[in-house]
Formats: sequence, C-alpha cells, structure tokens
Amino acid sequence: MRWEPARVPAPVAWPVPRLALALRRGLLCRCPACGQTRLFNGYLRVAAECPACHAPLGLARADDAPPYFTILLVGHLVVPLMFTVERTWHPALWLQSAIWLPLIALLSLLLLRPIKGATVGLMLVLGMLKSDVDE
Repeated sequence: MRWEPARVPAPVAWPVPRLALALRRGLLCRCPACGQTRLFNGYLRVAAECPACHAPLGLARADDAPPYFTILLVGHLVVPLMFTVERTWHPALWLQSAIWLPLIALLSLLLLRPIKGATVGLMLVLGMLKSDVDE
C-alpha cells in the first residue's frame, strides 16, 4: 500500500457567472459562461466547447431534465386554458383537439431548446459536469 497525496481539483479555466446570468444566457441559447457564442450545434445538440471562453459545455449532460421541465411548464400553461374554454363555451371534442394538440406540440418544441440551455447553464454554475473519469 502506497500513500498518495489528496488530489486537489484543478482551478476552473473558464468564467463562472452568477446563477441568474447563466440561466438568462442559457435561455437565450448562448454560452452560459461568456454569452458570446451559440450554445447549440443543432436543434438540441450542445456544443462540445465554447470557442470563445473554452467552457466544456458538452460535459453538462442535461439528459431528461429539460423535457421534464418543458412538460411541466406547458402543462401548467395549457391545462388552465383548456378548463376555462371548456367551462365557458363547451366546444365540441374535435374542435378542442384541433386547438390544443397543435398548441401543445408547438409550445413544447419552442420551449424545449431554451429550457435545455438554462439547464446547461445551471449545471455549469453548479459544477455538475460529467467527465470520462467518472464512468
């Protein structure tokens, strides 16, 4: 058995902003650390690294959190509207389906990307980055 000194974590090489600033930048789909470059390479594919500040954006594995938050938000927006419309006008079921299903799909698609950006910003600030060593 050999004694090894405790490993000291390396200092962070990229700017770590305040939580509110990182969330706002993420909602705008910008790099949460510097805000200068795009956060995504595609619709939901996070860039591996920010070209401006070299923040390891690809190590923030948001996985199932953004869809969960999106479903939660869309549900809280649409369900009260559905109940209000049903109680006020009593429209036919086909009309309700024609209104609410496309609205839910559109809202989900529009909100998923900014919510994922905010989740990546939150994870970057909290240091919740997955490295190859963790596996």
